[in-house]
Amino acid sequence: MENFKVTVEDILRRELFMDAELIAGKKGLNREIKWTHILEMKSFDSFINGGELILTTGSNIDFNSPHGMSKIKILIESGVTGICLELGPHVTKVDPEILELADQHTFPIIIFKKTVKFVDITQDLHTLIINSHHTQLEHLHLLSKEFNELSLEPNGIIKILKKVHNYFQKTVILITDEKKLYYYPLKVKKHAEYIHSLIDTNMEIQPYTSLTLDKRNYSIFPIKGLGHSWGTLYFQEEAEAIDEFSYSILDRATLAVAQILLRNQTIEERKQNQEGDIVKKLMHEESFDPSRAQKFLPYPSENLYYRVVIIEKRNIDDEIRPEDWEEIKLTQAIILRNLFKNFGFRTAISVTINSITVISSFYENQQTTEKDHSFNLVTDAIRKTHEKNIFNGEECHISASSLNKDYSKLSKCYKEANEVLRLKHLEVLEDVLFYEDLGVYRLLMKLDKSELESFVSAYLGPLLDFEKRTNNNNLLLTLSIYLETMGSKKETSERLYIVRQTLYYRLEKIKELLGEQFMEPVNRQAIELAINAHRLLGDMSSK
Repeated sequence: MENFKVTVEDILRRELFMDAELIAGKKGLNREIKWTHILEMKSFDSFINGGELILTTGSNIDFNSPHGMSKIKILIESGVTGICLELGPHVTKVDPEILELADQHTFPIIIFKKTVKFVDITQDLHTLIINSHHTQLEHLHLLSKEFNELSLEPNGIIKILKKVHNYFQKTVILITDEKKLYYYPLKVKKHAEYIHSLIDTNMEIQPYTSLTLDKRNYSIFPIKGLGHSWGTLYFQEEAEAIDEFSYSILDRATLAVAQILLRNQTIEERKQNQEGDIVKKLMHEESFDPSRAQKFLPYPSENLYYRVVIIEKRNIDDEIRPEDWEEIKLTQAIILRNLFKNFGFRTAISVTINSITVISSFYENQQTTEKDHSFNLVTDAIRKTHEKNIFNGEECHISASSLNKDYSKLSKCYKEANEVLRLKHLEVLEDVLFYEDLGVYRLLMKLDKSELESFVSAYLGPLLDFEKRTNNNNLLLTLSIYLETMGSKKETSERLYIVRQTLYYRLEKIKELLGEQFMEPVNRQAIELAINAHRLLGDMSSK
C-alpha cells in the first residue's frame, strides 16, 4: 500500500529543516501533517482544526517554564500534529516538564536555533502537501478505473476483492443481500464461511463501524447503488485505523461491486420476465410447443416428474409502486426457487401480483411417495418464510396438481391446481395439497350446479326437506358420521356426544325418510356422494 501522507519525518528531510532539531516526541515521526499554521495569538482555540504543524516564536506560550504546559495540552487535545519553535527573544530553552509532556503524547517539538522565515517554510510545506494530495487523487482515479475494468470481467467480484487484498494486505469478505458469499484470500474459506453463518442470524450491523467476528476486527462497508442496498463488505481492520484515503479506495471498490450486482439483477429480471411469460403461456395453451418448454424446463426423461404448484397470495398490498414491483417480483422468484432447490426440485416460475405458479420438476430414483414428502416439506418451508414487504408465506394458499411426466399436460395440471385452490376457498378441504387427494370432489367439481342439485335431491331430498320443516339439523350430521364410521353405533355416538338411545331414534328417522335399504352398498355410496355434493353446494352458495 502506497503512503501519500506528509509526515513529520518527511519534513525533517527538507532543505529548510537541515538546521532543525527534534527535541521531543520522537515516537511521533509518523504523524500526518495536513497543513501548517503560524500561531502567535494568545487565545488560539478556535483557530485550530487538527492535523496542523504549528509555527511559532513562542510569544504566546511560555516554553521557558512549566506554566506553558496548559497551552501545550490544549494543542495536543485539539489534534495538532506538532510544533516548530524558533528560539530567540521569547524562548531561550524549552522547560523539561514540557518536553516530558510532549514525549508522553508522542507530540513532536522541533526547534530552530537560528532565525528562519516561516513564510518560506509555509510555502514549501503547502506545496509538498498539495502535490501529495494531487498524486493521491491521480492514484485514486487509476484504482477506480481498474476497479471498473475488473467489474466488466468474468468473476469480477472476486477480482475486485483480490485487488483490495493485494493493495492493503487485508482479508476482505463480501456477503450480498441474497446471502451469497465472496472472499479473498481463498485460504480464509473456513473463516469466511463461519462469518457468513454469523451474519445469517440477522444480527444488526451498523455501516462504517467496527465489528468483532471470530475474534478478528472488521470494518463494515455497505454496498449501495441507485438508492438500494446490495450487500456488505467486511474489511479486516478497525474503522478507527482506516484513513480518509483508504476509505475512498474502499468506497470505489464497493461501488464497482454494486455495479456488478445491479447488472446481474437486471439480467436476472430480464430472464425471470421471459421465464414468467413462457410459464403463463404453457399454463393456458391447449396446443403444446416443446421448444418453448425446454428453454426453462429439464429435458424429458423416463424418471422425470413434475407438479404444477400455485401459491396464491392473500392480503395484497394495493399501494405497491410499479418501480418497486419489478424488484419484489424477482425477489419472490429467487426466494421460492431457492426453497424448492433446497429440497431437490428444479423450477420454472411465473410471478404475478396475486399468485405464483411453479412448475416443479425432479428426477426420481426412489419411490415417488418420498418426493411427495419433500413437496410437503417445501410447502411447510414456504409457509414459514416471511420477508418484510416482500413475501409472507403465512398468508398464502398453496395447491399442487397431480404428478405428471408429459409436458403437454401442463395446462391440465394448472387447472387441477386451481381446482384444489377452489376447494380451499370454499373451505371444503382446507388441508389438502395434492389434486389426487381430492377424492370424490375430483368428479363433483366437474359437474355444474344444476346436476349437483338434482343428484342431492334424488338421494337426500326427503331428509333435507324434513330438517328444513322442523328446523332440525341433526339428522344429516348423524348420517354423515354414521357412514364415516362404517355403521359403528358406538363410535358414532361418541363422536356426536350423544347417548345410544338418541342415536337409535335418529337412525330410525333416517330409515323412515331414506328407506330401509339406505345402508346397502350401492345406496350407501350414492348417499355419501350426495352428502359431499351437498357440502360443496352449501359452500358454493355461501361464498
